Amino acid sequence: MLLSEAKILIIDDDVDVLSAAKLLLKRHAKLVDIEKNPQKLPFLVTNSSYDLILLDMNFTRDVNSGREGFHWLDRILDINPNIKVIMITAYGDIEMAIRAIKSGATDFVLKPWENDKLIATIADVLNEKKGDKIVAGTEEKSDSKKEKSTSDSIIGQSAGMQHVLKTSERVAATDANVLILGENGTGKTQLAKHLHQHSQRSDKPFVVVDLGALSDSLFESELFGHVKGAFTDAKEDRAGRFEEAKGGTIFLDEIGNLTLSLQAKLLTVLQERKVTRVGSNKSIPLDVRLICATNMNIESMVADKTFRQDLFYRINTIELDLPPLRERPEDIAPLAEFYLKQFRKKYNRPVTDISSALIKKMQQYNWPGNIRELQHAIERAVILSQEKTLQPDDLFLKTSGGQPTTATGFDLEDMEKNMIVQAMKRFNGNITDAARELGLSRAALYRRMEKYGL
Repeated sequence: MLLSEAKILIIDDDVDVLSAAKLLLKRHAKLVDIEKNPQKLPFLVTNSSYDLILLDMNFTRDVNSGREGFHWLDRILDINPNIKVIMITAYGDIEMAIRAIKSGATDFVLKPWENDKLIATIADVLNEKKGDKIVAGTEEKSDSKKEKSTSDSIIGQSAGMQHVLKTSERVAATDANVLILGENGTGKTQLAKHLHQHSQRSDKPFVVVDLGALSDSLFESELFGHVKGAFTDAKEDRAGRFEEAKGGTIFLDEIGNLTLSLQAKLLTVLQERKVTRVGSNKSIPLDVRLICATNMNIESMVADKTFRQDLFYRINTIELDLPPLRERPEDIAPLAEFYLKQFRKKYNRPVTDISSALIKKMQQYNWPGNIRELQHAIERAVILSQEKTLQPDDLFLKTSGGQPTTATGFDLEDMEKNMIVQAMKRFNGNITDAARELGLSRAALYRRMEKYGL
């Protein structure tokens, strides 16, 4: 999206900052709204179609910690998981900035900002197109015209990954429904994109729907669309994600999180190959290729009758099972090198190499968060290291033995992580039940699991 077409909301408790930001951005954007009170965010996000939000991390109640910023970031993404959020802080805290990205923010800027840099950051965020260069579990921006050729850059030298890639090459050219299995952080979205890029539909849309971040009340409207007046906030006709994917591929991520009632609605659409917008009686024919993914043991769910058998058969004509990173140690070094180059350029850091001692340490580690955890570890090391070569001490891992730590002290993040682990164990990995027990939405729980590499 062009900046000139964008609708932007700025939330900050400093009226001078709001005035300066609006004065700067209104010359470039279609609409710029400002608001001092973050309590109004839920109403504004629900009732307006903003493309991007600039969100302060520190408000008057909790100065300097950033906790209010993270709270409001979660609220925004609960309402609209697809909205882009840039965090603003006057404090150059690297750890806080990294946490913001892990929690779902798209980028961050420091106050006082340079006007040209702020404009460039916003423009980059609005124009961001993911998936042009694909690595199993990675994404890097590049020229969209080169999308198909660069997708061959999947890093996977191990036998397990080679098997997945060879199977995907045979499947890609067909319209067969594909179910991708694998733990969190193994690269399911990127493999789905790889399949699309090598299909006969590669010049058509690739639409991603994160079902784990989609509330039950929004399911039909988001996937099938709605007509004006269908419900209170339906102020105009809107196409659903299935319609947006016309002629291309729709990727339903975390399909194992759907309740039985939503599974039935999805099955009807897949069987009839048509959708009906909420509030309409007119059916719209479907022409899409279906790819689904889950980190759950979906066959056990079928046996336990928590996932419909007929829907399972419908979505898994072909199954692709991505191995966890701990089972592919030979891929760790090339993945780490890839991320080193990526973040060295992004943060303009002097780091150029990884020591053999660090490679050995990484290969001995268990990587419970898989490639996503490796990505975050390398990013942090590149930011903090002052040397040209990364050493073992530069990479923070959970324990030297490679097993996840548990919260034994009073660190709030450790305690939160431990509560999530215990809830997931108690409910056998059921996101909906665990979220209800923790008092979170499924979207908020899903983001926290990504944040902690669970």
